[in-house]
Amino acid sequence: MSLWKIAPTVYLPALLYGIGQGAIAPVVALSARDLGASVAMAGLVVAAAGLGQVLGDIPAGAITTRIGERRAMLLATVLVSFALVACLVVPTVWGLALAITATGLAAAVWGLARQAYLSEAVPLQLRARALSTLGGVQRIGSFIGPFLGAFAMKFLGTDGAYWVHLVAALMACAVLVSLPDIESVRRSRVGRPVVMQSTRAVIREHLPVLRTLGFGALLVGAVRASRQVVIPLWAEHIGLDPQTTSLIFGVSGAVDMLLFYPAGSVMDRFGRKWVAVPSMFVLGLAHLLLPLTHSVHSLTAVALLMGIGNGLGAGVIMTLGADASPPVGRAQFLGAFRLFADTGNGAGPLLIAAVTALSGLGPAVLVMGLAGWAAATAMNRWIPPHPTHPD
Repeated sequence: MSLWKIAPTVYLPALLYGIGQGAIAPVVALSARDLGASVAMAGLVVAAAGLGQVLGDIPAGAITTRIGERRAMLLATVLVSFALVACLVVPTVWGLALAITATGLAAAVWGLARQAYLSEAVPLQLRARALSTLGGVQRIGSFIGPFLGAFAMKFLGTDGAYWVHLVAALMACAVLVSLPDIESVRRSRVGRPVVMQSTRAVIREHLPVLRTLGFGALLVGAVRASRQVVIPLWAEHIGLDPQTTSLIFGVSGAVDMLLFYPAGSVMDRFGRKWVAVPSMFVLGLAHLLLPLTHSVHSLTAVALLMGIGNGLGAGVIMTLGADASPPVGRAQFLGAFRLFADTGNGAGPLLIAAVTALSGLGPAVLVMGLAGWAAATAMNRWIPPHPTHPD
């Protein structure tokens, strides 16, 4: 198998879905404000997507195990379609919050099913490249989405962004119909259908991995999410205008997107530590350097360093989860493992807010820098030299 063979049926739907997610990301807060929400309430509505993803991780594993990867992705597409229609018509802030939560639930099912599919369908020697490419495609979609959303909003207002996501999701659904059923892959490997286990039994059996490597994934998620918060906040702190901040952030994101395939290639050839540890070390170092920046040029340099660190880690958490996942109960294990990373994604910004409220933005950035180095230490300590379950 080559990655080109599966690109149309795996990566094209991922790109389309990522475009849709990127399209609505900048406008959710604006939609909440249009419905009369305060600034704080608008922030909570934006956070509802992350909450939905955390709440959906464990059920996503159970659903994917029960009905299969392709059907789970199709079900998630149906759910997100209804949620997006609700975003267009609901008259209240709380209705919008529930709809955005549903998009997070759909994203949890969609993301886990894609990861489980690639973990099963791709040979071990291509696994990291396959999953890092998946992470890279998501980044590309999230980069393109806001531009398409902005174009649609010229004609439809803020509703245009939701229409872009809806159309992209339906197009992804059409491509998914041609996705081969992974059950045939399983039967060809083991000669019989895989016996199902309960989610609780899978988690209990693999708890030692979840509480060690899973904790490392939580730290990684927190530091990665921090990057999206500290760059704009520090730019405002040193007096830069929003346009300059957006440009700096965009340049950082562009560097991030360029590194996903080299990162996967290094992981496949030399091992997962060769990417996971440097990625977190560089991200931690960039956070520690950020309070020293006082101009456009110095902030841009640190933002580029953050982009390099984040890009180096493209797909690493998905790859580690796939490596540790058992052939029996794979999707349930991946749901539990993703729960740690997604919890970190939500906890990172909250930690920054808490430390900023107590001590200021500078100390908060330094705390996240130390968290990055703690994540590097955890990855170095707990990543095994070879996949736990080589299939």
